[in-house]
Amino acid sequence: MKLVELTVKDFMTTLGSDEPAPGGGSASALAAAQGISLTKMVAELTVGKKKYAEFEEEMKQVLSESTKLQSELVEAIDKDTESFNEVAAVFEMPKETDEEKAARREAMQKALKIAAKTPYEVMEVIYKALEVTHKAIGKSNTNAASDLGVAALDLKAALQGSWLNVLINLAGIKDEIFVEEYKASGQEILDKGCKLADEIYQEILKSL
Repeated sequence: MKLVELTVKDFMTTLGSDEPAPGGGSASALAAAQGISLTKMVAELTVGKKKYAEFEEEMKQVLSESTKLQSELVEAIDKDTESFNEVAAVFEMPKETDEEKAARREAMQKALKIAAKTPYEVMEVIYKALEVTHKAIGKSNTNAASDLGVAALDLKAALQGSWLNVLINLAGIKDEIFVEEYKASGQEILDKGCKLADEIYQEILKSL
């Protein structure tokens, strides 16, 4: 059973159990999916309305882009748990002989790289979601302006949460070039994304 197929209640029960996954990575992806879903909702409430006719084409684009990003972020909820499970599976590998120990170490490094890449890729999608959300400000249904602010908050929390999941997996990776590359690139996405999320929130706050 996929996480996204659970009821909200069952998902929260699973998340709050003593199972190590789903954890913060899947929770971050869920927050991001909520955020872009709110942006999509605002676009749905704007497109086709005479009052916002001058922004029709731009908001249609927001609707199209948010629909695509929603799908990607919903899929990421399960992807994060799946990548964690690959790490967990390594602990079940035999480690009696030197050969087995070497194979286990190699498998762990591969699994950790996947586990770091997964939330990093979510960060990239979240940044796109923030850009799309920003496009809707001042061009969308004013009755739903607060929802864009909530979208920004969800997306910022998701971005920061995903970054923590990148870092915790990078900590166990021996490939220094890989680690430095993802740390530098991830930090850049984090800084830009948090700044944009704050801008969206402040703009919405001023409009209310």
